[in-house]
Amino acid sequence: MHRVSSLFFRLLTLAVVPVVFGFFQVAVAQNSSPSQDLGSPPEPARQQGTSKEPPAAPVQAQATTDKASRTETNSPALVLGPGDELDVTVYGAPDLSGHTRVSSDGNISIPLIGYVRVGGLSSSEAEAEIEAQLRQHLILNEPQVSVYAKEFTSSGISVAGEVAKPGFYSALGPHRLFDVLQAAGGLSERASGSVTISHKGDAENPVKVEISQDPAEVVQSNIELLPGDTVFAAKAPMVYVLGEVNKPGGYILNSANAMTVLRVVAAAGGPTHAASVGGTKMVRRTPSGLRELPVPLKAILRGKTADMPLSADDILFVPSSRLKTAVAMTTVVATSAATAAIYHVY
Repeated sequence: MHRVSSLFFRLLTLAVVPVVFGFFQVAVAQNSSPSQDLGSPPEPARQQGTSKEPPAAPVQAQATTDKASRTETNSPALVLGPGDELDVTVYGAPDLSGHTRVSSDGNISIPLIGYVRVGGLSSSEAEAEIEAQLRQHLILNEPQVSVYAKEFTSSGISVAGEVAKPGFYSALGPHRLFDVLQAAGGLSERASGSVTISHKGDAENPVKVEISQDPAEVVQSNIELLPGDTVFAAKAPMVYVLGEVNKPGGYILNSANAMTVLRVVAAAGGPTHAASVGGTKMVRRTPSGLRELPVPLKAILRGKTADMPLSADDILFVPSSRLKTAVAMTTVVATSAATAAIYHVY
């Protein structure tokens, strides 16, 4: 009997000890939870804060997308026009694909559809238009179309005027003024350095650019060009020197360095020995007609008076001296006579 009581007591002890230990753990957990709540924000608050953080990435992505869309809107897009050469590919339907050229009225021909107007549209807009036509005619349910422009003949940049190679240049990719001028062989010797740019559809408001020799100003004048622009390099005005100078002819009146009487005479090689420098005159075109002006070239050469500026189409005339001409003729006659006498002796 004693053994049975002892065994029962041991079983009771084994059953009571885990229960007491469990109650002790619960009490410790309850006592420790308030300290955690005091040191950290409530669990619901943390969950709410966690739920607010993920949308930050989509907002940033949306801002990036908006920026990209604004960049695409501001950047000039090449549009299709008459004469452009296209490769149209309809994926999964090779019979509908092919090589074509935009007609004069801005249309292209697609099998089973007919004419599709793509003039004035970009390549992506033309793709969307062809896909819409394929769905509308119940040819394909989910068409995928690619339009590749092999050659833009209507959206290039025309270069004319005083350049080495005037012509029509492609506008694929971004272009600036100096890029196009370099493609055209650069400005000619008669160019004034003044370039006029007319934008397509806005010919009444041309942009005038002066190409300077100053590197800082050159960078500012290298403006961006748009498809369809026309670039015209103006010809420099001329001044002319006639009479008793070593190299008579026309000389460029550069806008950067104003041409003066002394400079143009120096460019013409200076007066000859038979020149009557004091009788130099200038003929200038005025609203009332041609006007003759005296030019104190002798005093200018000696530095006794200020140099005179020249205007476009001015004609500077340096006459010959009759006395010097007579002396020169006498010298020529005497030389000829001596030569003849020598030949006569021999």
